Amino acid sequence: MRITRDMVLATLSRHIGEANGISVEALVRQFEWDPEHYPARARQVRKLVSELREEGVAICAHPSTGYFIAATPAELETCCQFLRARAMHSLVLEARLRKIPLPELLGQMRLPT
Repeated sequence: MRITRDMVLATLSRHIGEANGISVEALVRQFEWDPEHYPARARQVRKLVSELREEGVAICAHPSTGYFIAATPAELETCCQFLRARAMHSLVLEARLRKIPLPELLGQMRLPT
């Protein structure tokens, strides 16, 4: 079975607010359950969630709550802060691997204006 973005969105539309979050495993189980295919299906769901976010759908997630559609501006802000912190952590790791200061790495990422 191929999981589609519409299937993910329809399922998440029943999970509004942080208290109603759903884990990626439970989300995959909504569509099919075959332990052998779980890793690929979980990656597929995460990719579809990213695509929906890129389209502006306010899908939030946290390891402790799972995926949900933001019910309040505060939930969306908390999600955005979590995503920013995760991105910054990745950038710090990249700077250390490249052995350059983070400000120098960030300077390289700026677009000319």
